[in-house]
Amino acid sequence: MADGIMSKAATMEIPINSNGDTGTLPEDDSLEQDLQQVMVSGPNLNETSIVSGGYGGPAGGIIPTSSIKGSSNNNSGSATEEVSRGVAVEKLDSVKKWGINTYKCTKQMFSERFGRGSRTVDLELEAQIDVLRETKNKYEIILRLATALTSHFQSMVQTQQALGDTFTELSQKSPELQDEFGYNAETQKLLSKNGEALLSAINFFVSSVDTLVNKTMEDTLMTIKLYENTRLEFDAYRSDLEELSLGHRDAAAMVRIEMAQHDYQIYRDKYERLRSDVMIKLKFLEENKVKVMHKQLLLFHNAISAYFAGNQEQLEQTLIQFNVKLKPPGSDKPSWLEEQ
Repeated sequence: MADGIMSKAATMEIPINSNGDTGTLPEDDSLEQDLQQVMVSGPNLNETSIVSGGYGGPAGGIIPTSSIKGSSNNNSGSATEEVSRGVAVEKLDSVKKWGINTYKCTKQMFSERFGRGSRTVDLELEAQIDVLRETKNKYEIILRLATALTSHFQSMVQTQQALGDTFTELSQKSPELQDEFGYNAETQKLLSKNGEALLSAINFFVSSVDTLVNKTMEDTLMTIKLYENTRLEFDAYRSDLEELSLGHRDAAAMVRIEMAQHDYQIYRDKYERLRSDVMIKLKFLEENKVKVMHKQLLLFHNAISAYFAGNQEQLEQTLIQFNVKLKPPGSDKPSWLEEQ
């Protein structure tokens, strides 16, 4: 009996009379008074409760509305949690695949190194790759020597310029040797001028060879590196498929063989695609190398020959023929801002 009274009290509002005093209502009129209170003051949404099982039911049937408001937040939170869980699973799968791939490739690499495994060999393509690597090494030597020649020759040209200026100054201050100093000043200035023209030709040669070696050849070698890595992956999955094919053929083994066959086909297609890319790049590289070096070697020969023969006109014609722009004196010196 006491429990029933407490249950009803838990769902009752305490009415307030117009004079501010609390009133006492009979127990049977409590619902009517509550409705009047709601009509006067309006419902308090933050404290309103929904009673299940009838008015005045047990306290366990009271459901706060705050729980209903939080249900939408719980739904959105659960959706975010599902997305986060999906991302985590995807990352885990990616790490798992990477680990398996790394293990297989490492196993294949050691098998090849110790002579226990077989590898796919394209003799013609590998011979071309070896020639390219050797050619790149030789061209790097040419580039290094040509750069050193440019540096030394530039120092000589600067010395000739300084020497010509000194001769000119002395010719003005030494009347008795004016002619002699004047002749030498003109000679050094002419040599300096021709030297600047030759420097322009050599710099153009160095720039072209540098582009060929460090950009064109390097790009092809990067593709070759990808091809070699893919070849290792292909052989790793090929060896894995061969090992599974030699084992027992139960249901579980057939599933593994089917998965290995699928992976093998994927890496085989990737290997064939990169192999084709390497062959195409090697072909175009060879054509480009012949074209570029034919022009640059002819420029280098004609410019050097004209300079040391003292043929200024031929040297100038060589620069015009190969579209080499003559750098103005002092253009190689750093600017004032660069020196700070």
